[in-house]
Amino acid sequence: MSPSSADSGGDHRCLREEINGFGNGNGASSEKPVPSTASSSLCSIIDAVPPKEREKLRRVLIASAKGFSIGAGLKGGLALFAILARFTRKKPPRKEFAVTNGEAIIAALKETLRYGLFLGTFAGTFVSTDELIGALAGHRRTARWRALLAGAIAGPSMLLTGLDTQHTSLAIYILMRAAVLASRCGIKSKRFGRICKPLTWKHGDIFLMCLSSSQILSAYILKQDSLPASYKSFLNKHGGKDPVILQGVKDIACGKPFTNLGEIEKHYQTMGVDVKLNPNMKVPCSIVHGNQSCCGHVLSFLLQGYKRALPVYLPVYLIPALIVHRKGLMKRPYTILAKGLIGTGRSSLFLSTYCASAWMWTCLLFRIFKRCNIPMVAMGTFPTGLALAIEKKSRRIEISLYCLARAIESFFTCVADAGYLPQSRKIKRADVVVFSLSTAIIMHCYAQEREVFRSKYLNVLDWVFGVPPECETPRCKDG
Repeated sequence: MSPSSADSGGDHRCLREEINGFGNGNGASSEKPVPSTASSSLCSIIDAVPPKEREKLRRVLIASAKGFSIGAGLKGGLALFAILARFTRKKPPRKEFAVTNGEAIIAALKETLRYGLFLGTFAGTFVSTDELIGALAGHRRTARWRALLAGAIAGPSMLLTGLDTQHTSLAIYILMRAAVLASRCGIKSKRFGRICKPLTWKHGDIFLMCLSSSQILSAYILKQDSLPASYKSFLNKHGGKDPVILQGVKDIACGKPFTNLGEIEKHYQTMGVDVKLNPNMKVPCSIVHGNQSCCGHVLSFLLQGYKRALPVYLPVYLIPALIVHRKGLMKRPYTILAKGLIGTGRSSLFLSTYCASAWMWTCLLFRIFKRCNIPMVAMGTFPTGLALAIEKKSRRIEISLYCLARAIESFFTCVADAGYLPQSRKIKRADVVVFSLSTAIIMHCYAQEREVFRSKYLNVLDWVFGVPPECETPRCKDG
């Protein structure tokens, strides 16, 4: 799956330039000599490579460098925002959980390096395996399965993020992406077209979001340990409720005697609200919003939630605008910035509506049926996913798949903790197996079913791995 190269047998100076510049294609050679020993050794190695193999070596090195830049850039960007948020945090962390700023920066640098090595190794392993199989058995002869095998072999690169670090959420999310691509292939297939036709449902993304919300928000109230730590922190912030309130709702939903009504009353007193809770209550509305009515609570929560959501989405929209559209900003700054601000406002409204409606639907069901139990919590959080309709259509499937991955992980964690899947605890690094299977499917679709990808994802894959030879004419004449 290599791009064609008219000068693969010519001067290897282009190879050196692309290694130094990640293959930016600007064609500008550096006129300054680099007399370092490492550079001289690399040049001597390149000189020893036969001209016909230089293009393959170039592709492997450039793919590795680009993969590293993506991994380190994404993880480094997230780490940077986390550190900045840490510096601006007013409330100091508890002493037993305190981590110095220096330790946080070192940990962030380590994580950035690990993820850079992970994606760099993945890209390099995939490309080198792809080229090796093509050289040994012919590119055209192996075209139907070569990328599938190369993607599976590259999958264990995930271990570079840490031998003891589980990435279940990431693996499930990539599996969901692979399932979407496979379903698109099935839809256009004559054999499986009818079976996969329900997958073309116009509002399938919203249904997936509702399904995910039922598990995620139920776990947020009833079993937070089943959620990833970072995601649990996100929900605790935007859920807008103190842990003592969640514990009170959990007690009544599980049919247990109340253990912290006094703490809940003290919590409201610190907010200037005098609440007297009835230990014989059937519905937890007074626990959730004190003396407020259900409607008044939803409206006030919506406004507070919108203020919490704005700082989340502002960098999501404006930073890509500054990077991707930096040239356009000089010509039409108001248009690009306006789109970013509109997107920020729209996504913030989605998140605040999502969180507010979670409390609205649960309160409504509790009031109608005059009881609160685990099935009621699950039913009340299901329609919360309807808030996704506020988001732009192109973003809906991304958000729903992201949430579905976490919902699946939470569900199986709950089932395993309940003792229904005792053998699942003995499976080590199942996340690597799932990730490898998923990357095999994705890379196979990339090589053979390119039309099932959206253009922006296809452009990124082409930039990293190179255009598959099956899409080009001058390549792969050996099959």
